[in-house]
Amino acid sequence: MSREDIRKEKITKPDPIYRNRLVNMLVNHILNDGKKSLAYRILYKTMANVKQKTKKNPLFVLRQAIRKVTPNVTVKARRIGGSTYQVPLEIVSAQGKALAIRWILAAAEKRSGQNMAFKLSYELIDAARGNGMAIGKREESHKMAEANRAFAHFR
Repeated sequence: MSREDIRKEKITKPDPIYRNRLVNMLVNHILNDGKKSLAYRILYKTMANVKQKTKKNPLFVLRQAIRKVTPNVTVKARRIGGSTYQVPLEIVSAQGKALAIRWILAAAEKRSGQNMAFKLSYELIDAARGNGMAIGKREESHKMAEANRAFAHFR
């Protein structure tokens, strides 16, 4: 019998202001020590900064940034015959979005600046334009998968 459980996909609720699930996913990843109101405050300041800097709808910029950062393939370590191979695997869209959100937030935290709202807004703008640290992380992931394409038959 298989050890893997069949998991139900969690459907996130939309946030109160933008009524968007993607925004709520981002808030849940920003969440630190259970302070959700602080996470909402950071994200709404970020959206205001994005609107001020780009003169565009911040939801559009957020969607565009996440779409550009979302990876298509990733590598997973598989142990076969005593040696470990990095096997390239395709990513499901929900997992890709979660990875993109995580990479954007990690890149924003590494930036130098005043506070998280400003750093996140600049990272979102950069990602939407196609540059920034999160885009670099995606390219690195794709290069690793391409380099290890010979091991694809170990799936």
